[in-house]
Amino acid sequence: MIEAEWWDYDDADEMADAVASDVEFIIDSALDARGEAIVAFPGGKTPGPVFERLAAAKLNWKRVTIIPTDDRLVAPTSPLSNVGTIARTFLPLGARVIPLATDAAKDYKKAGHDADVRLEALRWPLDLVWLGVGADGHTASIFAGPDLDAAINAPDKCRVIGVMPDPLPAEAPVARITLTRAAILSARTLTFALSGQDKRTMFEMAIKDGAKSTLPVGRVLADSEQAIDIHWSAE
Repeated sequence: MIEAEWWDYDDADEMADAVASDVEFIIDSALDARGEAIVAFPGGKTPGPVFERLAAAKLNWKRVTIIPTDDRLVAPTSPLSNVGTIARTFLPLGARVIPLATDAAKDYKKAGHDADVRLEALRWPLDLVWLGVGADGHTASIFAGPDLDAAINAPDKCRVIGVMPDPLPAEAPVARITLTRAAILSARTLTFALSGQDKRTMFEMAIKDGAKSTLPVGRVLADSEQAIDIHWSAE
């Protein structure tokens, strides 16, 4: 059974304060324990207020490495790029930001392989994987579609993989690179942040169903061995 602890907030600002505080603590603890921290941050709209709060944190960012949990196959300068958003906030602070996608590659599977090779030099497992969840039940860029099983069943040594959602999301109709289920579940800490009652109801059902879930997030979390923190705001 998936062990999940829910943290409830009245609004997005209250949740952003709490998530930022938790992420700061995780990074600081990793720096104390190992002299460095390696974390994966999500894209989308929810992280923005958390990023702003983290930017004000008194952390030794020069010892922090950040990768996206997933990214679109676009150039980092594109407004669709997750790593571009992360870099604009954290590079000026001295953090090391490693992209998954470097350009709008046409061969998404090769792009995923190339990204996996780039990440081999990092110290695994990650100290934190911070995720969101979509209304369709995807997390990171593990969507329903022809590459779902590959992302779910990738071997432990495979950290990221190229995927093509089907159908393609209208707001970003491009292929992706995503952390695999194995990489996500190997993290020392796994945290979600989401808002709205519909997403909570969906997520609770996915957790209950686990490996039998029709939703990608349920299959990702099935048989997870660590406790999962889920931050949720009503608005």
